[in-house]
Parts: sequence; C-alpha cells; structure tokens
Amino acid sequence: MRRTFNLAGIAYLLAGAGAVFAQTAPQPWRPLAETAHFETGDSWLVENTRYRLYGVQACLRGTTFTNASGQKRDCGEAGLAMLVGLVRDLKPMCTPVLESAHAGPVLVTCLAFPKTGKAAGSRIDVGTALIASGFAFAALKPDGKPVHLPYFVAELDAKRAKSGLWAFPDLPEPNAIIFKAIRDQQARSGNSPVGVRP
Repeated sequence: MRRTFNLAGIAYLLAGAGAVFAQTAPQPWRPLAETAHFETGDSWLVENTRYRLYGVQACLRGTTFTNASGQKRDCGEAGLAMLVGLVRDLKPMCTPVLESAHAGPVLVTCLAFPKTGKAAGSRIDVGTALIASGFAFAALKPDGKPVHLPYFVAELDAKRAKSGLWAFPDLPEPNAIIFKAIRDQQARSGNSPVGVRP
C-alpha cells in the first residue's frame, strides 16, 4: 500500500500547542474563501497560505479501508469529501486560533450558524461535526493527550456508535499510524520514545 504522508509532516500533525505555537490576538471571523483548494480532510490552501483545523486529525491520504461493498477506498479521500461537503453546505466562518512560529499552517477554528433546516439557529463547530460524524479524529499531542478534549469525547462517541469510517473494521486510525511512525523513526535513530504512546 502506498502512503502519501511523511515524518516531517507528522511532527506538525502532533503539534497542537507548545513552544512552536503562540496564541493569536483576537481576529475577526471570516468566511472560508471560495478559492480555497482543499488538500486533506482537515486542511486547505488559499493563495500561498495553508490553513488547518485546530485539534482535528484527518485520515491520512494513501491509507485505505474496505467499504460495505468490499472495495478498498482511500481513507484520506473520504475525510476530504466530508470536509468539502460540510463547508459547501454550512458556509462556516473561521478565525485563527494559534499562530505558527515557523512557516507552518495557520491553525483555525470554524463555526457555522445555519439559518434554515433542523439546525437553524444553532452553532455548529466544523471540527466537532467532522469528528462526531466519524470522518475525522481528535488530534493528539506528543504525550498522547488530546489537543482539544471535547473533540476526543466526540471521537469516543463516534467510535462507540460506529459512525462514518468507524463502521469499517479495518479503519486505518491516523493517530495510531503517526505514533507508530514516530516510534519506528526513534528506534532507527537510537532515541528513546519516552512520552510517545499510541
């Protein structure tokens, strides 16, 4: 199986807070640009700026699951399709949460305020919607703790209910894959994997 992730990207995927990021000053909420090019189930590019949902971990592109028809499907593509659908339907407003000290993505949170339908008058957090529907996961810190605890709770509920991708027994959980890759890299380099757990 071909995997399209790399260890340099994995280091970022695990960083939700800490020395690499600083909290931003309050910023205005803005609609997601119509020119956004979605890259993964938790990130997109607008002009030369990459954005990523804070606390959300998408399925890794190039990893697969077996659907109900017995066909192998790309897990990252499934999460990407769900994110694009939510953005198209909900038209969320986003604001930066954390600013990278390096040239990394801008971490954002996105909220939608539907005016019609069953959810009219409510506030929908896009990260929660992705995770609760079973098409994304709670991002974890290097110590294995969730970046944002409410997202971890939503993930546990989705897993228990076998929502979305959780319905498939061979779901390639991205956090498990990321932590395994880090442990393998540390073993090859002779570094102790202290503080890293699946």
